[in-house]
Amino acid sequence: MANKRILLVEDEAHIARGILFNLERENYTVIHVESARDALEQLRRQHYDLVILDRMLPDSADGLEVCTQIRALDRQLPLLMLTAMGREQDRVDGLNSGADDYLTKPFNLSELLLRVSGMLRRAEWYRSRPANETFEIDQWHINLDNGEVTDSSNTFTLTELELRMLRLFIEHQGEVLSRGFLLKAVWGMAPNTETRTLDNFIVRLRKYFEPDPAHPRHFITVRGKGYRFCA
Repeated sequence: MANKRILLVEDEAHIARGILFNLERENYTVIHVESARDALEQLRRQHYDLVILDRMLPDSADGLEVCTQIRALDRQLPLLMLTAMGREQDRVDGLNSGADDYLTKPFNLSELLLRVSGMLRRAEWYRSRPANETFEIDQWHINLDNGEVTDSSNTFTLTELELRMLRLFIEHQGEVLSRGFLLKAVWGMAPNTETRTLDNFIVRLRKYFEPDPAHPRHFITVRGKGYRFCA
């Protein structure tokens, strides 16, 4: 993972110094900025392999807005959000705004480094796949790179999290995926987290792709175990 460029957006100097020092020890090239404005300017001017974004910045009312703006510039750029806001709803809001992962302060530097390396590794894997790889569910043609879904007369785009969940189902087609596995793989939540977020996303996928969402034949509930996908 040497020579990867990381943009660190963090206005607390002592936190930034620790992150910067440890990332550079791992041979990453790190550019540090302290504001949303400077972060967006960097991303418009230069290529980065990953962004670490503090949710609370001095020139932004909420880092969620910054996250959304970054996603408008690049839908595929790995983005790790750092924040002192640790409620489950804060995590869900961050991920829904476009973050790929969410780490709460105070955090363990070893865990941060593991998350960074994992995100970069997954990004490399996705880039190595054939361009414009597609998958079909009934009449729907799905671009697994950008999340664009089309049929003969309609087009819509999946969110990053919807696309991430769909990829998991496709990669494990026919297998029963537990709630814990999906919560960890898609949202980074502890497997035993009590939340309706997963169920809400299943409802979304059924609404998109099931002829009759009330009687699904693609995204199937396996009572007491989880969900199984059958294309």
